Amino acid sequence: MNYDFSWKESDFVPFFTIITATLFFSIYWFIFASEKIKLNFYKKYPDNDQGTIRHVLFTKYAGFVLMGLIPAVLFLIFVPKYTLCDYGIAFNKGTNLITLYWCLGLGAIIIPMNFFAARRPKTFGMYPQIRAKEWDRSLVFRYSLAWCAYLFGYEFLFRGVLFIPLVDTMGVWPAIAINIALYAATHIPKGMDETIGAAPLGLVLCLITLQTGTIWVAFVVHVFLALSNSLFALKFHPEFKMVPQRKK
Repeated sequence: MNYDFSWKESDFVPFFTIITATLFFSIYWFIFASEKIKLNFYKKYPDNDQGTIRHVLFTKYAGFVLMGLIPAVLFLIFVPKYTLCDYGIAFNKGTNLITLYWCLGLGAIIIPMNFFAARRPKTFGMYPQIRAKEWDRSLVFRYSLAWCAYLFGYEFLFRGVLFIPLVDTMGVWPAIAINIALYAATHIPKGMDETIGAAPLGLVLCLITLQTGTIWVAFVVHVFLALSNSLFALKFHPEFKMVPQRKK
């Protein structure tokens, strides 16, 4: 069988999109999973759980930069026909109400579900990611803000640059298939349950993104998932507690 290896102008967008998304997510993942980086924080800040606090906040903001900020700059430079609005960073008057309904509806499912799941030992092992024994409002706020920044970058990568350009160049269903495959693959380190669950959720979020023209529903859904998991686990975890003010 003969293959045509000639480079076509139409090849650039899907090639650049998939390679860039894979590269920057991989860089983020190796930073997140690096025991060396983690130990450096724990050695530098040995007192009062500052090591775990600073390490988790660092990885979250690294995710925002690597999956959100840098890809945004690169795509605006190398694929100038797309704007941030095209990648879903927009408020569309025609779909604002639909976006709100999706957020409220999915939130009404996710939050109660995580409330009951938060008492499981498996949940305690993963959430909250900051393993501080004592929490105060300031730490909850910083942790929540870092999660939001990370998830904004994450959704910009997956439902923005890794989806919209592929829909335009390859068609809806091939783009959805690629998105689901890579999205599910990122959940493999979290176990079989989350990997399997990522496939239908990825499909739903892709379809909603096309319907609304924005990434906001996907972003809000992931914020609901992450923060409800973390805050309910914090509430029920036998080793963690809320205090008026953490010791410096």
